[in-house]
Amino acid sequence: MNAFWIILTGCLVSISCGLLGCYLVLRKMAMVGDAISHAVLPGIVFALLLTGVRDSFTMLIGAGIIGVFTTFLIEFFHRKGNLQTDASIGVTFTWLFALGVILISLFAGQIDLDQECVLYGEIAYVPIDLWILDSGEVMGPRAVYISGIVLIIVVTFIIIGYKELLATTFDPDYAVCIGISTALWHYLLMGAVSLTTVASFESVGAILVVALLIAPPATAYLLTENFKFMLLITTVLGIITSISGYYLAVWLDGSIAGAMSTIAGLLFALAFLFSPKEGILTKSWRNKEQNGTLSKSF
Repeated sequence: MNAFWIILTGCLVSISCGLLGCYLVLRKMAMVGDAISHAVLPGIVFALLLTGVRDSFTMLIGAGIIGVFTTFLIEFFHRKGNLQTDASIGVTFTWLFALGVILISLFAGQIDLDQECVLYGEIAYVPIDLWILDSGEVMGPRAVYISGIVLIIVVTFIIIGYKELLATTFDPDYAVCIGISTALWHYLLMGAVSLTTVASFESVGAILVVALLIAPPATAYLLTENFKFMLLITTVLGIITSISGYYLAVWLDGSIAGAMSTIAGLLFALAFLFSPKEGILTKSWRNKEQNGTLSKSF
């Protein structure tokens, strides 16, 4: 039963991250998820210092506020400071993460918090973090409920704003011409990314969240030019990654998050080599066939 809960959590998180990751990859902002997962540390510390309570909801609120603040800072530096997006991301998350580390070192005596525990949560612990009612009834792992709710929010957001997100992603100038606010939908998307990242990293770990946010969408990008198919392929790849990664970890007796990330990387490598249109080896074989055909014609 533990395997079921771990795989289910991995699938829910991978689908949520992957769907939003498709937009990030196409907008060339794939590392925003990594930035948010590190930058939220001071938000967690502030929440614990203000409330004195160490529970997931308090941490989620504090981390969520800083996560949204991070996206605003990235866009502010990009637009007002004329920095490239990748430079804005790098500057923002490094100093916020450093601030969080300093706060923990300063107030280590007042709060019981390990930054490695916060940032690198282990998906293997999902089955033992249970939601227990006051009556004593066990409802199952909390991570499953949190991940399920986040997935519903993400899917609803994409369905409602599909046209606007599509227009602002592929042709922002056209979106402005037809009356769509690119800034509004940018911040809504970044807010969704922040929510998904913050809600997921405590359960599965920041490294796995970033891997699921980038690798499946990047792999799907190499396999299709149709955006709807890209979303579908990303979903399937996320599920395959979660299932295969778990059993790889069991076989190797190693880290589940590490195994899932490895599978995601291997799937990308296969697409990079053998994609029908973009694959390196596929292109090489196609060129050899064309050269052979031309030589025979002469």
